[in-house]
Amino acid sequence: MAGAVDLSALKQRAAGDGGAAAPSGGVEITEANLEAEVLVRSSQVPVVVLLWSPRSDASIQLGDALASLAAADGGKWSLATVNVDVVPRVAQMFGVQAIPTVVALGAGQPLSSFQGVQPPEQLRQWIDSLLNAVAGKLPGDGDPDQPEQVDPELAQARAHLDAGDFDAAGKAYQAILDANPGHAEAKGAVRQIGFLQRATARAPGAVVAADAQPDDIELAFAAADVEILQQNVGAAFDRLVGLVQRTAGDDRAKVRTRLVELFELFDPADPEVIAGRRKLANALY
Repeated sequence: MAGAVDLSALKQRAAGDGGAAAPSGGVEITEANLEAEVLVRSSQVPVVVLLWSPRSDASIQLGDALASLAAADGGKWSLATVNVDVVPRVAQMFGVQAIPTVVALGAGQPLSSFQGVQPPEQLRQWIDSLLNAVAGKLPGDGDPDQPEQVDPELAQARAHLDAGDFDAAGKAYQAILDANPGHAEAKGAVRQIGFLQRATARAPGAVVAADAQPDDIELAFAAADVEILQQNVGAAFDRLVGLVQRTAGDDRAKVRTRLVELFELFDPADPEVIAGRRKLANALY
């Protein structure tokens, strides 16, 4: 979850299609509100994400059970739901292999997960263990009933982002970053917005084109962007590391710079980043 997050403006909602009704509680996650409702929110309280489908009655049962627990716990944790049929790219980011799947996050990082329906008593134990594991450890830990005090400029930048207005959000976050170069949220947002604007404009056949002409730098850049959007991060890194090995001079510097920029979309402790940096170092030296 520390990687590139799709924040596009497609605020799709589950529509009635003759399938099961949506779970009775939780915030419905789209590509537009994922950042605010999952990543940012999980720095304040644990966020439990239910990945479900209206084709699965078990999903609805599990969603209702989690909603009841969330209501009983009064804001100690947040429930979010992802309809995998409506926002498949979000589901892909979570690596869903079965429905229902539940993933708990704290400070933007996965903490625990399970698949399938669980008895209420086991759900209660799982939630309790989750709360105990993060007690006092989240960056924004505090009274969940107290509203977050947000700088107006930051609130406006987030609003632009939630609305899917990348241009306005990028400018707003950049202004915050210009005034405060150490602002972590602004720095990360500017980086990811820039990547998403570029990557989502790539042609669907970018990977095939780059495979056909592996030494074309621009084609390789496009393919790496698409692979990261598809959560095929290792392949994207390996593609550019291989290009570093086959280039020299300004071309090599150009490829190395782009690869480092892609590393910075992720947590430095991410195993893919660690492996990628090691391979880059070997390619260079």
